[in-house]
Amino acid sequence: MRAPVDTISAPFFPAGAEWVNVATLRLDQQLGRPLLIEFWDFCRSNSLRTLGYIRGWHERYSSAGLRVISVHAGGYPPSQDPAQVRAAVARLGIEHAVLLDTEFRLWQEYDNEAWPARYLFDRSLRLYSMHYGEGAYDETQAEICELLEIAPEPLAPLRREDAPGARVGRPTPEQPGGWSGPYEAGAVWAVLEPAGDSAGEVRANGRAIAVPHPGCYPLIEHERHSVGVLELEVRDAVICHAVQFTPGVLERA
Repeated sequence: MRAPVDTISAPFFPAGAEWVNVATLRLDQQLGRPLLIEFWDFCRSNSLRTLGYIRGWHERYSSAGLRVISVHAGGYPPSQDPAQVRAAVARLGIEHAVLLDTEFRLWQEYDNEAWPARYLFDRSLRLYSMHYGEGAYDETQAEICELLEIAPEPLAPLRREDAPGARVGRPTPEQPGGWSGPYEAGAVWAVLEPAGDSAGEVRANGRAIAVPHPGCYPLIEHERHSVGVLELEVRDAVICHAVQFTPGVLERA
């Protein structure tokens, strides 16, 4: 969504905040370059699904001047632990800057409302565009290229439902704990963590899924938006914080 012109400035980074992959950054150091801010949580399926695009924009456009910062605001016990966030950043291969917003200070400065959420600022650090949730990747890339004053490159969607104009279904809302039951989605995920020092395991519709570390794990993946029934078995060695659902492509009418 394109922002009102020259009305909203980027909020300052919280003093004393922890950073991953970089030394402490100041907002005034970012003047003169476009700035992309992404609020995310490594225990949220939607955040993981946008991550490939965020990493791609950093790899493709940082040399042209784009600064990418992922602001991690954890909504579950394991993703509120800075040590677990740092481990997840390394495990997920994130090389751009990550700010740990453990107390949601920057979240509140933005009046942010969702995970994921991305905010693109121009070279004067005025808000250029914003987007809540998944999708609109082609629009964001085009806007990045506008600010960098370079020709946009074709953006290959990572999934069928990411393609411009794709018809996607509305997934079942998130369910707390080790939930089982009927759903509609393109995929089913669970926020899991080992209860002890060793890896655990859950079973989803009879399939065993190892849980070596805290995170959001895909349980069931469909080729398109589907109706199904989840039968989730959570063993004593695993804690299940929530079951999540992501959209899939609808059959054409």
